[in-house]
Amino acid sequence: MQTIRKSQDRGHVSLDWLDSRHSFSFGGYHDDRHMGFYDLRVINQDIIAPAGGFPTHSHKNMEIITYVLRGELAHKDSLGTVATIRAGEVQRMTAGRGISHSEFNASNTLPVELLQIWILPEQTDITPGYEQKDIGTSNHDGPLQTIVTKGGGNGVLNIHQDMTLLRGQLRAGEAVCYTLLNNRAAWIQMVAGRLTMNDEALLPGDATALTNQETLTFIAEENAEFLLFDLKS
Repeated sequence: MQTIRKSQDRGHVSLDWLDSRHSFSFGGYHDDRHMGFYDLRVINQDIIAPAGGFPTHSHKNMEIITYVLRGELAHKDSLGTVATIRAGEVQRMTAGRGISHSEFNASNTLPVELLQIWILPEQTDITPGYEQKDIGTSNHDGPLQTIVTKGGGNGVLNIHQDMTLLRGQLRAGEAVCYTLLNNRAAWIQMVAGRLTMNDEALLPGDATALTNQETLTFIAEENAEFLLFDLKS
């Protein structure tokens, strides 16, 4: 089964410092039809105005992944981490038994755009943690690059859940296939460009949820970037 979630159908929040699109119910946006997808709970596409951001706030029992698409995000947390996440970098923060942090646009002149992703953890009240990695802007690791998985290692960020997050990058005319094992599901989130996935056209911000599918075939109509979440179903 394949279900398309078009970009324009996402929830939308517009403030003087924030423009945010929600794939799933979040904050003031609620839709009983879109409460998450298996262990994937949140995908927010945020554009934060210069010097704007989220003051110190707390999380508990959530795995939080932030992928910066353009600009720079300044991060501080109760673990003592002070970091700048730049375009092409990914952060994984384990909230565990509790963590507080702030996120602000590091620039006073340019916006920052990011995807913030929440994954439900396998266990609650574990030790909070933080990782950050530069995944680059080219597909030198091939068209599908693993960036987060349970156990991590070898330059891949760790996560406390049975899931894998891959970034796909295809040049116009290129194609790649991905095999889903039994009892797995996939969520595809378009970042840029245009491609067809199992004959469905996807544009920036579009997504598709897949269950009971074995082979996923991606064909780029133009240079394209997407995220592939491989989740237990």
